[in-house]
Amino acid sequence: MTYFRPIPRTDHARPEGAQRLAGGWCWFDTVEVLQRDAPSRLVPARDIPADVLARLTAPRAAIAGLNLGMPRLMGILNVTPDSFSDGGRHNAPDTALAHARAMLADGADLIDVGGESTRPGAALVPVADEISRTAPVIAAIRAGCDAPISIDTRKASVARTAHQAGANFVNDVAGLTFDPELAPFCAETGLPVCVMHAQGTPEVMQKDPRYDDVVLDVYDWLEGRIKALEAAGIPRARIVVDPGIGFGKTLEHNLDLLRNLALFHALGCAVLLGVSRKRFIGTLGGAENAADRTPGSIAVALAGVAQGVQMLRVHDVAETAQALRLWQAVMPGITG
Repeated sequence: MTYFRPIPRTDHARPEGAQRLAGGWCWFDTVEVLQRDAPSRLVPARDIPADVLARLTAPRAAIAGLNLGMPRLMGILNVTPDSFSDGGRHNAPDTALAHARAMLADGADLIDVGGESTRPGAALVPVADEISRTAPVIAAIRAGCDAPISIDTRKASVARTAHQAGANFVNDVAGLTFDPELAPFCAETGLPVCVMHAQGTPEVMQKDPRYDDVVLDVYDWLEGRIKALEAAGIPRARIVVDPGIGFGKTLEHNLDLLRNLALFHALGCAVLLGVSRKRFIGTLGGAENAADRTPGSIAVALAGVAQGVQMLRVHDVAETAQALRLWQAVMPGITG
């Protein structure tokens, strides 16, 4: 199999014939051609197959009403007692609602509500507990605003109750493989979905993860999931992909994926990047406490934006929004 990674650029001096990446703010005129059994090579973008070029350049459809012609911020709202960074801080409904409102005021474009920690080693949460944590918070947020709300869950019954409460996007760390009823539910309701790659479940995913080629293996897995979801009635335009940084990956796996994020645009879907406060940022940045990893999180987020990533899942909304505004000021190709 042959893979095509566009070499994304953001310079304001754009050569004639350069292609716009996914209808967004990056452009490219060169593509790295990758194969598992041969050295990579660079070719002009005009020389790649027409169907691949069309998929790389097509503007991404709006997701939950959000235009993806500019980077979007997904604010993390964990209503859990044990999430790795903010467990217990927002699990009371009133504090969760206050935090959601603060994130929206600070620049979040959508709120991602999760009632089950998926940190390394986390155990499965009973469905009833997950629903009781998430549904009241989603209903309270929806009562006060029309911003998109995502439910971060692997379970169809949780997603169904969340949708009834006002959620209009499903973010599944298992890529809709955990519960066979989730994909049909999303197809029936027309909900967009985020499909994330993870090697193993949270209980075991960080116990010696291995790949033949992490970038190409993750790409192939996501492509397989997209095809399966299309067959289940969820069109590609309603699918967002997430390479799953930190989910069954070593530090080097994470870095390899981050260096090659642009490859995932060839899937023809919007790309979400979730790196906020993760362990590898603490390791490389010298920040043992998760709450001290904001600067490193922003640095990696901007590196993703420079590769055309359309969604950033973040804890520190105000700080990331400020960084993006400054980035936009010197990269005038980004438009709303």
